[in-house]
Amino acid sequence: MQPEVHVPVASSVNPTVRRRRLGQELRRLRELKGMTAEEVAERLLVSQSKISRLENGRRSISQRDVRDLCGVYEVEDVRIVDSLMQMAKDSRQQGWWHSFGDIPYSVYIGLETDAASLRAYDPQVVPGLLQTRQYAEALITGALPETASAEVEKRVQVRLRRQERISAPENPLRLWTVMDESVLRRVVGTRSVMRDQLEYLVEQSQLPHVTVQVIPFEMGAHPGLNGQYAVLEFVDAADSSVVYIEGVTSDLYLEKANDVQKYSVMYEHLRAQALNVDQSRQFIADIAKEYAR
Repeated sequence: MQPEVHVPVASSVNPTVRRRRLGQELRRLRELKGMTAEEVAERLLVSQSKISRLENGRRSISQRDVRDLCGVYEVEDVRIVDSLMQMAKDSRQQGWWHSFGDIPYSVYIGLETDAASLRAYDPQVVPGLLQTRQYAEALITGALPETASAEVEKRVQVRLRRQERISAPENPLRLWTVMDESVLRRVVGTRSVMRDQLEYLVEQSQLPHVTVQVIPFEMGAHPGLNGQYAVLEFVDAADSSVVYIEGVTSDLYLEKANDVQKYSVMYEHLRAQALNVDQSRQFIADIAKEYAR
Protein backbone atom coordinates (compact mmCIF):
# COMPACT_ATOMS: atom_id res chain seq x y z
CA MET A 1 0.00 0.00 0.00
CA GLN A 2 1.30 3.41 -0.94
CA PRO A 3 1.77 5.92 1.92
CA GLU A 4 -0.63 8.79 2.22
CA VAL A 5 0.83 12.10 1.12
CA HIS A 6 0.01 15.32 2.94
CA VAL A 7 -0.75 17.95 0.31
CA PRO A 8 -1.24 21.59 1.39
CA VAL A 9 -4.57 22.97 0.20
CA ALA A 10 -4.20 26.64 1.14
CA SER A 11 -3.17 28.68 -1.88
CA SER A 12 -1.67 31.31 0.40
CA VAL A 13 1.15 29.00 1.52
CA ASN A 14 4.37 30.57 0.29
CA PRO A 15 6.91 28.80 -1.96
CA THR A 16 9.52 28.37 0.78
CA VAL A 17 7.08 26.42 2.94
CA ARG A 18 5.86 24.44 -0.09
CA ARG A 19 9.45 23.35 -0.81
CA ARG A 20 9.93 22.39 2.80
CA ARG A 21 6.77 20.28 2.91
CA LEU A 22 7.63 18.58 -0.36
CA GLY A 23 11.16 17.86 0.87
CA GLN A 24 9.78 16.31 4.06
CA GLU A 25 7.48 14.08 2.01
CA LEU A 26 10.31 12.98 -0.27
CA ARG A 27 12.44 12.16 2.77
CA ARG A 28 9.59 10.10 4.21
CA LEU A 29 9.25 8.15 0.97
CA ARG A 30 12.99 7.46 0.94
CA GLU A 31 12.96 6.24 4.53
CA LEU A 32 9.94 4.02 3.86
CA LYS A 33 11.93 2.49 1.01
CA GLY A 34 14.81 1.89 3.42
CA MET A 35 17.33 3.81 1.32
CA THR A 36 20.04 6.27 2.34
CA ALA A 37 20.54 9.61 0.60
CA GLU A 38 23.85 8.27 -0.72
CA GLU A 39 22.14 5.26 -2.31
CA VAL A 40 19.55 7.50 -3.99
CA ALA A 41 22.28 9.80 -5.28
CA GLU A 42 24.12 6.85 -6.81
CA ARG A 43 20.96 5.64 -8.55
CA LEU A 44 20.29 9.08 -10.05
CA LEU A 45 23.96 9.90 -10.76
CA VAL A 46 23.80 13.09 -8.71
CA SER A 47 25.59 14.28 -5.58
CA GLN A 48 24.42 13.29 -2.13
CA SER A 49 24.35 16.98 -1.20
CA LYS A 50 21.70 17.56 -3.89
CA ILE A 51 19.42 14.94 -2.34
CA SER A 52 19.97 16.50 1.10
CA ARG A 53 19.19 20.00 -0.17
CA LEU A 54 16.03 18.76 -1.90
CA GLU A 55 14.85 17.10 1.30
CA ASN A 56 15.54 20.04 3.58
CA GLY A 57 13.84 22.52 1.25
CA ARG A 58 16.96 24.62 0.65
CA ARG A 59 16.97 23.89 -3.09
CA SER A 60 14.26 24.43 -5.66
CA ILE A 61 12.63 21.12 -6.60
CA SER A 62 11.72 20.56 -10.25
CA GLN A 63 8.97 18.26 -11.48
CA ARG A 64 11.68 16.19 -13.12
CA ASP A 65 13.36 15.73 -9.72
CA VAL A 66 10.06 14.53 -8.28
CA ARG A 67 9.46 12.14 -11.19
CA ASP A 68 12.94 10.64 -10.90
CA LEU A 69 12.70 10.23 -7.13
CA CYS A 70 9.25 8.65 -7.34
CA GLY A 71 10.72 6.19 -9.84
CA VAL A 72 13.51 5.25 -7.45
CA TYR A 73 11.06 4.90 -4.57
CA GLU A 74 8.69 2.84 -6.77
CA VAL A 75 5.68 5.04 -6.05
CA GLU A 76 2.95 3.46 -8.16
CA ASP A 77 -0.08 5.49 -7.11
CA VAL A 78 -0.57 8.08 -9.86
CA ARG A 79 -2.48 10.36 -7.48
CA ILE A 80 0.51 10.56 -5.16
CA VAL A 81 2.90 11.29 -8.01
CA ASP A 82 0.57 13.95 -9.41
CA SER A 83 0.21 15.59 -5.98
CA LEU A 84 3.96 15.72 -5.52
CA MET A 85 4.44 17.09 -9.03
CA GLN A 86 1.91 19.85 -8.32
CA MET A 87 3.70 20.69 -5.07
CA ALA A 88 6.95 20.98 -7.04
CA LYS A 89 5.30 23.29 -9.55
CA ASP A 90 3.82 25.47 -6.81
CA SER A 91 7.13 25.60 -4.94
CA ARG A 92 8.77 27.33 -7.89
CA GLN A 93 6.46 30.33 -7.64
CA GLN A 94 7.93 33.50 -6.22
CA GLY A 95 7.21 35.12 -2.88
CA TRP A 96 6.88 38.89 -2.37
CA TRP A 97 10.56 39.14 -1.41
CA HIS A 98 11.73 37.98 -4.85
CA SER A 99 10.65 41.30 -6.33
CA PHE A 100 13.55 42.88 -4.42
CA GLY A 101 16.13 40.78 -6.25
CA ASP A 102 18.85 38.79 -4.53
CA ILE A 103 18.17 38.77 -0.77
CA PRO A 104 20.80 36.83 1.25
CA TYR A 105 18.34 35.51 3.83
CA SER A 106 15.38 34.81 1.53
CA VAL A 107 14.86 31.32 2.97
CA TYR A 108 14.39 32.78 6.42
CA ILE A 109 11.98 35.45 5.13
CA GLY A 110 9.89 32.73 3.54
CA LEU A 111 9.67 30.85 6.83
CA GLU A 112 9.00 34.00 8.84
CA THR A 113 6.22 35.04 6.44
CA ASP A 114 4.33 31.80 7.13
CA ALA A 115 5.23 31.32 10.80
CA ALA A 116 2.55 31.53 13.48
CA SER A 117 4.98 32.49 16.25
CA LEU A 118 8.57 33.57 16.62
CA ARG A 119 10.73 33.49 19.74
CA ALA A 120 13.93 35.46 19.28
CA TYR A 121 16.96 36.25 21.41
CA ASP A 122 19.12 39.22 20.38
CA PRO A 123 22.34 40.10 22.22
CA GLN A 124 23.50 43.00 20.02
CA VAL A 125 20.75 44.77 18.07
CA VAL A 126 17.01 45.37 18.08
CA PRO A 127 15.30 42.53 16.17
CA GLY A 128 14.46 43.45 12.57
CA LEU A 129 10.71 43.14 13.10
CA LEU A 130 10.83 45.92 15.70
CA GLN A 131 13.30 48.34 14.09
CA THR A 132 12.44 51.87 13.03
CA ARG A 133 13.45 52.96 9.53
CA GLN A 134 16.20 55.26 10.86
CA TYR A 135 17.62 52.56 13.12
CA ALA A 136 17.56 50.03 10.28
CA GLU A 137 19.35 52.41 7.93
CA ALA A 138 22.06 53.20 10.47
CA LEU A 139 22.46 49.54 11.40
CA ILE A 140 22.79 48.24 7.84
CA THR A 141 25.13 51.06 6.86
CA GLY A 142 27.35 50.41 9.88
CA ALA A 143 27.35 46.62 9.52
CA LEU A 144 28.00 46.71 5.75
CA PRO A 145 30.21 49.79 5.24
CA GLU A 146 31.04 48.97 1.59
CA THR A 147 27.41 48.55 0.56
CA ALA A 148 25.99 50.99 -2.00
CA SER A 149 23.21 53.28 -0.83
CA ALA A 150 20.74 51.65 -3.25
CA GLU A 151 21.43 48.25 -1.70
CA VAL A 152 21.03 49.68 1.79
CA GLU A 153 17.65 51.13 0.83
CA LYS A 154 16.56 47.80 -0.65
CA ARG A 155 17.40 45.99 2.56
CA VAL A 156 15.55 48.60 4.60
CA GLN A 157 12.48 48.22 2.40
CA VAL A 158 12.57 44.44 2.83
CA ARG A 159 12.84 44.86 6.59
CA LEU A 160 9.85 47.21 6.69
CA ARG A 161 7.84 44.85 4.51
CA ARG A 162 8.60 41.99 6.90
CA GLN A 163 7.12 44.07 9.72
CA GLU A 164 3.70 43.83 8.12
CA ARG A 165 3.38 40.47 9.86
CA ILE A 166 3.25 42.35 13.17
CA SER A 167 0.57 44.81 12.06
CA ALA A 168 -1.53 42.32 10.08
CA PRO A 169 -5.24 42.72 10.99
CA GLU A 170 -5.76 38.95 10.83
CA ASN A 171 -3.45 36.32 12.32
CA PRO A 172 -0.53 38.62 13.14
CA LEU A 173 2.77 37.00 14.03
CA ARG A 174 3.06 36.12 17.72
CA LEU A 175 6.43 37.64 18.59
CA TRP A 176 8.33 37.06 21.79
CA THR A 177 11.76 38.68 22.00
CA VAL A 178 14.34 38.65 24.76
CA MET A 179 17.21 41.10 24.30
CA ASP A 180 20.36 41.89 26.23
CA GLU A 181 20.79 45.32 27.82
CA SER A 182 23.65 45.94 25.38
CA VAL A 183 21.01 46.23 22.62
CA LEU A 184 19.62 49.29 24.37
CA ARG A 185 22.99 50.81 25.24
CA ARG A 186 24.68 50.47 21.84
CA VAL A 187 24.21 53.78 20.03
CA VAL A 188 23.21 52.86 16.48
CA GLY A 189 23.04 56.06 14.44
CA THR A 190 22.58 58.92 16.87
CA ARG A 191 21.18 59.35 20.37
CA SER A 192 18.06 60.78 18.78
CA VAL A 193 17.69 57.64 16.62
CA MET A 194 18.11 55.49 19.73
CA ARG A 195 15.53 57.51 21.67
CA ASP A 196 12.98 57.06 18.89
CA GLN A 197 13.85 53.37 18.58
CA LEU A 198 13.41 52.64 22.27
CA GLU A 199 10.17 54.60 22.42
CA TYR A 200 8.97 52.53 19.48
CA LEU A 201 9.93 49.35 21.34
CA VAL A 202 7.83 50.45 24.30
CA GLU A 203 4.92 51.20 21.97
CA GLN A 204 5.14 47.84 20.17
CA SER A 205 5.49 45.94 23.43
CA GLN A 206 1.98 47.04 24.34
CA LEU A 207 0.48 45.04 21.48
CA PRO A 208 -1.22 41.88 22.77
CA HIS A 209 0.78 39.62 20.43
CA VAL A 210 4.21 41.21 21.06
CA THR A 211 6.21 40.47 24.21
CA VAL A 212 9.52 42.22 24.92
CA GLN A 213 11.83 41.29 27.78
CA VAL A 214 15.29 42.57 28.71
CA ILE A 215 18.17 40.83 30.45
CA PRO A 216 20.08 43.54 32.38
CA PHE A 217 23.86 43.50 32.74
CA GLU A 218 23.57 42.75 36.44
CA MET A 219 22.15 39.33 35.61
CA GLY A 220 25.68 38.25 34.68
CA ALA A 221 26.24 35.05 32.71
CA HIS A 222 23.17 33.53 31.09
CA PRO A 223 22.32 30.89 28.44
CA GLY A 224 22.17 33.45 25.60
CA LEU A 225 25.81 34.44 25.67
CA ASN A 226 26.58 32.17 22.72
CA GLY A 227 24.69 34.45 20.37
CA GLN A 228 21.51 35.30 18.51
CA TYR A 229 18.93 32.71 17.48
CA ALA A 230 15.23 32.42 16.73
CA VAL A 231 12.68 29.62 17.00
CA LEU A 232 9.91 29.65 14.39
CA GLU A 233 6.70 27.67 14.86
CA PHE A 234 3.89 27.03 12.38
CA VAL A 235 0.16 26.37 12.53
CA ASP A 236 0.17 23.36 10.20
CA ALA A 237 1.28 20.17 11.95
CA ALA A 238 3.11 19.19 8.75
CA ASP A 239 5.56 22.04 9.31
CA SER A 240 8.02 21.27 12.10
CA SER A 241 9.56 24.07 14.15
CA VAL A 242 12.86 25.57 12.98
CA VAL A 243 15.77 27.14 14.85
CA TYR A 244 17.40 29.90 12.80
CA ILE A 245 20.96 31.07 13.51
CA GLU A 246 22.21 33.94 11.37
CA GLY A 247 25.77 33.78 10.04
CA VAL A 248 28.10 36.12 8.19
CA THR A 249 28.35 34.13 4.94
CA SER A 250 25.67 31.49 5.49
CA ASP A 251 22.82 30.80 7.88
CA LEU A 252 22.05 27.68 9.89
CA TYR A 253 18.62 26.05 10.08
CA LEU A 254 18.08 23.33 12.70
CA GLU A 255 15.00 21.17 12.28
CA LYS A 256 15.77 17.98 14.22
CA ALA A 257 13.39 17.66 17.16
CA ASN A 258 16.26 17.26 19.63
CA ASP A 259 17.95 20.47 18.46
CA VAL A 260 14.72 22.46 18.53
CA GLN A 261 13.97 21.16 22.01
CA LYS A 262 17.38 22.21 23.36
CA TYR A 263 17.02 25.74 22.01
CA SER A 264 13.44 25.97 23.27
CA VAL A 265 14.51 24.96 26.78
CA MET A 266 17.35 27.50 26.63
CA TYR A 267 14.82 30.16 25.64
CA GLU A 268 12.67 29.35 28.66
CA HIS A 269 15.72 29.92 30.86
CA LEU A 270 16.30 33.28 29.16
CA ARG A 271 12.70 34.32 29.75
CA ALA A 272 12.95 33.30 33.39
CA GLN A 273 16.16 35.29 33.97
CA ALA A 274 14.95 38.40 32.13
CA LEU A 275 12.96 41.22 33.68
CA ASN A 276 9.22 40.64 33.43
CA VAL A 277 7.16 42.45 30.81
CA ASP A 278 6.28 45.51 32.91
CA GLN A 279 9.79 45.82 34.33
CA SER A 280 11.29 45.52 30.86
CA ARG A 281 8.99 48.19 29.45
CA GLN A 282 9.96 50.58 32.25
CA PHE A 283 13.65 49.69 31.85
CA ILE A 284 13.53 50.56 28.13
CA ALA A 285 11.57 53.77 28.77
CA ASP A 286 14.13 54.93 31.36
CA ILE A 287 17.03 54.45 28.93
CA ALA A 288 15.05 56.28 26.24
CA LYS A 289 14.81 59.24 28.62
CA GLU A 290 18.58 59.13 29.08
CA TYR A 291 19.00 59.48 25.33
CA ALA A 292 16.51 62.36 25.32
CA ARG A 293 18.66 64.24 27.85
